[in-house]
Amino acid sequence: MLLLAALVCLAGCTGGAPSSPGGGSGTTAGAAQPAAYPGMPPVADPHNVYADAGANMLSDVVKTAKPLVYVPHTKSGDVWTIDPATFQVVGRYRLGGELQHVVPSWDMTTLYASDDTTDKITPFDPVTGLPGKNIPVTDPYNMYFTPDGKSVISVAEARRKLVFYDPHTWAVQGELPTPQCAGIDHADYTPDGRTAVFTCEFDGRVAVVDLASRTLLRTIDMPVRHMRMGPQDIKMAPDGSVFYIADSQEGGLWVIDGAATKVIREIPTGAGAHGLYLSRDATRLFVTNRLAGSVSVLDAYTGAVEATWPIPGGSPDMGNVTADGSQLWLSGRYTHEVYVLSTADGRLLARIPVGDGPHGLCVWPQPGRWSIGHTGITR
Repeated sequence: MLLLAALVCLAGCTGGAPSSPGGGSGTTAGAAQPAAYPGMPPVADPHNVYADAGANMLSDVVKTAKPLVYVPHTKSGDVWTIDPATFQVVGRYRLGGELQHVVPSWDMTTLYASDDTTDKITPFDPVTGLPGKNIPVTDPYNMYFTPDGKSVISVAEARRKLVFYDPHTWAVQGELPTPQCAGIDHADYTPDGRTAVFTCEFDGRVAVVDLASRTLLRTIDMPVRHMRMGPQDIKMAPDGSVFYIADSQEGGLWVIDGAATKVIREIPTGAGAHGLYLSRDATRLFVTNRLAGSVSVLDAYTGAVEATWPIPGGSPDMGNVTADGSQLWLSGRYTHEVYVLSTADGRLLARIPVGDGPHGLCVWPQPGRWSIGHTGITR
């Protein structure tokens, strides 16, 4: 059951800023902003940190990339590529292991297929769409990059830690153990890039990390701590006022304040709430409800639910929107499919048969100046 009562700050959390009309907790207008993470590209629009990743705002780096959709499979151990213009599968690459996500590098020149079961990542050249030589990385369930691009973060879910690597030599720079964050898997950053919030799927909480010092600042328990399929994907609102956290067992989103100190409310969406993706103009948030077989459409600023798009018999998981923002591509985790939806009205444009266990699908190229990681979260 969804918790509909008012939420209160749990023990160990510090107070946040006053709530905005939409339920968020942002910085008061005119207040001094904290200094950004050194080396992070500057934020052009504080009201929309994704403003530089708008429709067709492709950097010169990605303009030479071959338009492809990369589909990693956890069961069949391969990456398939799909031509987004024809919806046809054009490549199959057997890599072995349990492939979780296809992650763009910080500079957006390389894509990495992560395999946490055999401790490796496989680089793909986005110009050719072809794989290269494997790179050993500890338990890369997911990967993110520090805002200056100087470190790769392997989210070592099974080992409950974050492992920091040099993105050029792949030498280990350091580790941050997170023993109180079982199932650490997804993350997003505050607008200044200094703080990351990681979800703890099997502990019913999130872990708040200072990226510069690589220290754990605090953990925040969800009002109902689901420890089987709890907190999963996380997305910061465009203005940085709140973070949205998908909780599969809860069937909706928890909302924490922008300073990442407390839970402030809950938004019901559907059974198996899992992936969170923004429209290209960052005004709408798409929530995949993996067990309900639907996508909820929310106002990205207020969290108001505007629509629900059904995918009959589907299990929408992860993906992204196209560079022009017209389509939402999602993996069908339990149905051996990829779904393509119109972002205008939710119309199902295609169901493309793929391999076994499609997961962290990556649509490439993407607009933006730099990649946070995951399936192509750019700013």
